[in-house]
Amino acid sequence: MSPVTLPHSLTLPVWTDPARAALFQAWLARVAPAERLLPASVRLASADASFRRYLRIDTEDGASRIVMDAPPAHENCAAFVQVAALMQAAGLQVPRVLDWDQPHGFMLLTDLGSQTMIEVVAPDQPDAARPFYEAALDQLLAWQQASRPGVLPPYDAALLRRELQLFPEWYLARHRGVAVEGALADTLAKTFELIVARNLAAPSVYVHRDFMPRNLMVPPEGAPTGPRAPLGVLDFQDAVHGPLTYDIASLMRDAFLSWDEEFVLDVTIRYWERAKKAGLMDYEDWASDFGSFWRAVEWMGLQRHLKVAGIFARLTLRDGKPKYLADAPRFIGYIRATASRYRELTPLLRLLDQVEGSAAASGWAFGRV
Repeated sequence: MSPVTLPHSLTLPVWTDPARAALFQAWLARVAPAERLLPASVRLASADASFRRYLRIDTEDGASRIVMDAPPAHENCAAFVQVAALMQAAGLQVPRVLDWDQPHGFMLLTDLGSQTMIEVVAPDQPDAARPFYEAALDQLLAWQQASRPGVLPPYDAALLRRELQLFPEWYLARHRGVAVEGALADTLAKTFELIVARNLAAPSVYVHRDFMPRNLMVPPEGAPTGPRAPLGVLDFQDAVHGPLTYDIASLMRDAFLSWDEEFVLDVTIRYWERAKKAGLMDYEDWASDFGSFWRAVEWMGLQRHLKVAGIFARLTLRDGKPKYLADAPRFIGYIRATASRYRELTPLLRLLDQVEGSAAASGWAFGRV
């Protein structure tokens, strides 16, 4: 194997646990010959909010692969493998598993590229972004149409409630220093039960659970191009079977960028029209009334926004990742905008005004709220 000239931007992976570093080197030595890997080229590719991280490694023929480093004590790689197979069978662009050291949590994957969708879209250029969102809908609709009950864990009332509790526990109590008791606790309890009931009424499909531009990959150089070139899909290991409204809410009310309401509506209507043709809107009056579907998306988005505000506070306060909490005001804005449009959510809006000390936002509404 010839010497490798490492790129100037190479960021070598840091191993805080020498024993894990030795396990990685032993695994890499085993798989490198068969996969024609160049071990000296290993560098950090990305890290996320979990205990997982991703490394990139070159091959002898000039290509690259991705290594997932996922300590088994913290991460469930079996779910990743299962969902990857489901998505691949549904026609989605996902990483293929080339090797899996199950006991130690190392995985070799195909490389979908290094540029995420969030890096190529800009809120002040919606026309340029629209083709990418149409391509995202291609992947989402294929995923939803492949749905079967009993395959993935249910997104049930217990899970929805556990996620909602992250908001009072981490955002209110630990981040804002608010005592979650008395009338405030009662308001949250009643609001959360209403949110859970509204969302569980929706039809169930496969749910990615974090379907957003940061987890969608733009085809790498040399791949098929065009305005509807398939986007790669990542970070799907937490997929469940639950409300159809979740992933479109996740896509359009992003954790890391905000669109004007006009663009959010435009893409959501495009999704609704395509989902109708696919038979996914055969519920109550959704197929004939976009407003009815839109309200369901808003209620689902509300659950996600409350959950993510809590998660971002936890990532900062428990895990030492302050960059996430910096985006929390975006979610508070989403929550307030939705709460201001539904009279049942007035108590939640007042609670937020007390905690945040700012006025409610306004936005678009369809039909009777």
